[in-house]
Amino acid sequence: MADEQQSAVQAPAATGRWGPPPALTGFVVLLLAMFALAYGVGSAAGPVAPGMRSTVGDAGSPGRSGPGGGSMGDHTGGDR
Repeated sequence: MADEQQSAVQAPAATGRWGPPPALTGFVVLLLAMFALAYGVGSAAGPVAPGMRSTVGDAGSPGRSGPGGGSMGDHTGGDR
């Protein structure tokens, strides 16, 4: 009886190669497939608004004074 309990507690024999669990591999494959699908749909749809373009190189465009855009100097603080 002691021999049976001891054999049940022992770890399974190592196969010599380690690999990720199949569920993890499946999840990573599904994640990559969903990313590729979303990227393809987004590329096919194009910009989300008319006239939308990249902001690279637009730092000197009129009406923008910084990351927030616009000037706060001409705004009044309410009734004074």
